[in-house]
Amino acid sequence: MARFRSDFLNVLSTRGFLQDCSDPEGLDARLAGGIVTAYAGFDATAPSLHAGHLTQIMLLSWFQETGHRPIALMGGGTTKVGDPTGKEEMRKLLSDADIAANIASIRGTFGRILDFGGGPTGAILVNNADWLDELKYIPFLRDVGRHFTVNRMLTFDSVKLRLEREQPFSFLEFNYMILQAYDFVELYRRAGCTLQVGGSDQWGNIVNGIDLARRMVEAELFGLTSPLLTTASGRKMGKTEKGAVWLNADMLSPYEFWQYWRNVDDADVEMLLKRFTRLPLDEVARLAALGGAEINEAKKILADEVTALVHSRAEADAARKAAEETFEAGGAAAGLPSVDVPRAELETGIGALALFVRAGLAASNGEARRLVQGGGARVNDAPLTDEKTVLGPADLNADGAIKLSAGKKKHALVRAV
Repeated sequence: MARFRSDFLNVLSTRGFLQDCSDPEGLDARLAGGIVTAYAGFDATAPSLHAGHLTQIMLLSWFQETGHRPIALMGGGTTKVGDPTGKEEMRKLLSDADIAANIASIRGTFGRILDFGGGPTGAILVNNADWLDELKYIPFLRDVGRHFTVNRMLTFDSVKLRLEREQPFSFLEFNYMILQAYDFVELYRRAGCTLQVGGSDQWGNIVNGIDLARRMVEAELFGLTSPLLTTASGRKMGKTEKGAVWLNADMLSPYEFWQYWRNVDDADVEMLLKRFTRLPLDEVARLAALGGAEINEAKKILADEVTALVHSRAEADAARKAAEETFEAGGAAAGLPSVDVPRAELETGIGALALFVRAGLAASNGEARRLVQGGGARVNDAPLTDEKTVLGPADLNADGAIKLSAGKKKHALVRAV
C-alpha cells in the first residue's frame, strides 16, 4: 500500500531518496493537488559535476517524471561566496570568467537527464547571478539580513564546526546561508517555486529559506533532503585514486566512469540501482538478491544504466564492450583510457615505472615498483617482472599502443604521437 498520496513522495520513499521533510503531510497534499515547482542548487566550483550530485539530479528527474516542474539552479552568484558546509577552509575564489566557463561546461549534464522542452512540466535552468549580482548591499541588509540572528547562525554545523576547530571562517562565507535562503524566496517570486531539495548536509540552509519566505512574503514553502552518497559501511562514495567521479567525459572517460560503478562493493548494489537507475523495483530486488559471482552481472547492469544516463546508451555499450575485450578476451580495447607520449621520447625509451605513473596507474615510482614486486603489473597482458624494464617502439602492439595493467581492474593505453 502506498505511503503517500503523491507519486513523487512514494518514489522517494521506496527508492531511498527521502531523509528529512519540513512538512510531509502538507507537501504530499500540495503534490497530489497539481503541478508543483521545485529546485535544487548546484554551485559551479569545477567544470563538471560529480557522482555526489547525481542524487539531486535524479531526484529532479523523478520529480519531472511524476508530473511536476524541476528547476536546476546554477550558483553563478553563490559560487563567488563559497558554501562552507563540510569545508575545513575557505574555497578558492574563482573569477567571473572561470565561473561562466564552468556553468557552460556543466549545462550538458542536465540536458541529458532532464527534459527542457516546453509545457507546464518542462525543466528550467537558471543562474542565481541574475539576481544576486544586482543586489545593493545596504537594502539587502535591511530587507533580508534583519530576518537572521547571529545567535541562530552560530548554531549551524557549517559555522559551529569551524569555530570549534579554531579554523578561520570568513565573513564572506558567513553570508552564504543568507544568500541561499534568498534564492528560495526569489525563485518563489519568479517561478512560483515552493519546494527546495538538497542533500542532508543542506537541511539548515533549506530551513532558513522556508523561514525567510514566511517572514518576507508570507509564503508557505517546503523542503526535503536526501541521504548523501555513502557506502553501506558509511564511507563517502564518489572518489577514485585519480580523484572525483566526474560526470563530464573530458574529465573522466565513459570507460573509467563505467568501471567505477562496475567495481562497487556488493553491499551497495541495491542502493545504487534504486537511486541511479529507472529499473522497476522488482527487477532491482532480483538483481540485488544474486549471490556469489552472479552479483557481477548486477554490477554490469548498474554500470550500463548509470553510464547511459550520464553519457549515452552508445557510450555505455562501448564501455562494456571495451571491458569485455580487456577482461575476457585479453584485447587492447580501444575504449580504455589512454595517455599520449611524444614518439621521439618513446624511441629513446621510457622506464616502465615512470610510464605506469604517467598513465595514472600508480601515484609514484615507489608505488609502481611495489606493484611490479607484488606481481600486479602487466605490459600487453604479459607479467612485468623487472622493475628496470625500459619500454619503446618495439612494445607497441598491433593497435599502435602499449597496454598497461595494474591488477585485474585498472588498465590504460600508451600511444605515441
